[in-house]
Amino acid sequence: MTQANNVLAIEQNALTSVGQPENEIDLLMQDDIRPDEALDTPEAEDYLEAEGEEPEVKPGKARSKRKTQAKKKHYTEDSIRLYLQEIGRIRLLRADEEIELARLIEDLLYLEALQGQFEEENGRSLSQEEWAKLAWIADPIREKLTQEKGHKPDTEKYVWPAVRESLKDAEIAKAWAAQGRKFYLSFRSRLYKNRRAKDKMVQSNLRLVVSIAKKYMNRGLSFQDLIQEGSLGLIRAAEKFDHEKGYKFSTYATWWIRQAITRAIADQSRTIRLPVHLYETISRIKKTTKLLSQEMGRKPTEEEIATRMEMTIEKLRFIAKSAQLPISLETPIGKEEDSRLGDFIESDGETPEDQVSKSLLREDLESVLDTLSPRERDVLRLRYGLDDGRMKTLEEIGQIFNVTRERIRQIEAKALRKLRHPNRNSILKEYIR
Repeated sequence: MTQANNVLAIEQNALTSVGQPENEIDLLMQDDIRPDEALDTPEAEDYLEAEGEEPEVKPGKARSKRKTQAKKKHYTEDSIRLYLQEIGRIRLLRADEEIELARLIEDLLYLEALQGQFEEENGRSLSQEEWAKLAWIADPIREKLTQEKGHKPDTEKYVWPAVRESLKDAEIAKAWAAQGRKFYLSFRSRLYKNRRAKDKMVQSNLRLVVSIAKKYMNRGLSFQDLIQEGSLGLIRAAEKFDHEKGYKFSTYATWWIRQAITRAIADQSRTIRLPVHLYETISRIKKTTKLLSQEMGRKPTEEEIATRMEMTIEKLRFIAKSAQLPISLETPIGKEEDSRLGDFIESDGETPEDQVSKSLLREDLESVLDTLSPRERDVLRLRYGLDDGRMKTLEEIGQIFNVTRERIRQIEAKALRKLRHPNRNSILKEYIR
């Protein structure tokens, strides 16, 4: 890095061609939106009709490129238009309908919690008939606890321990053999109805997702991606909504949709990911800068922006510098432009010692993971990318195992608690000294 710093210091004048701004605030305020995402207004129809300016291309290469872009744009616009038309035909829910659907979703989450507890303790998936038996045992237990406590009990903490003991009871097994078939048929209908209720709650509020997604256009994600991320937030809201608190579902869901969209923008819109709180602060700096420009009729100074935001100039400069976009390693250096920035960056490849250490760590890590249950081991492998280097989200892992995101979070937390036990973590302590 010393060599690179020396060269950059000598050739600083040569870097003016990269377009360096006067300070970090100027760079922060630069628009980094791609031309094909630029929108004049936040309305959906304007999005569909807006035509971005085409960059100048040499005549010999322009025709095929324009044709490909036109087909892609036409396909995208048609897809969005059809989607908006489809969700526009779905009737909005009345307040009493929201409450009824919320009750069914609550029952679905209760059944899934039973399923998750069984699979976690037994290390295997259970059949639907076994699932029905769990519900048959758990329902009266849950009802009794609800009457005693005055509210529905936590399934994992209160209901499941009693269910676990009941599964060992021979009399209960005998009663299930006599009554199980009839209950199993009603359970299937109950499960189907609960799942349909969740789908209905989500589908009836998709217009809310589109309405909120419009407000986040030109932030680095396409309109389709914003809708998709907002829909994931809507699904989460449907799972967390408590109808007994008295507020409307749309009011509650708005927070979850916004949270999902803003987190996705922070995670995906930049080559180098920034923490969500830092991304939000950057957005506030941009808004404050624009507001001060309108009030003063000129570009505000760093001191004026820092004063308005009640932060130090040093912190303002640090945050603004963190928002800078990366420079390509192929950036020409020098007047002759015969060198590239990457030529002066020190290699950070692994030494032979690092490779041996990593190999030993892998072996010890495998031996520690072998002390966990198969489900816990698989969840940690996927969560931290131990196999392919890609860390998966709780949502992705939940889809793989066909359980909820919350269940995966619980399994992960339990596995990590086990790994913190002295008998296990002593093996790995050598690598973090």
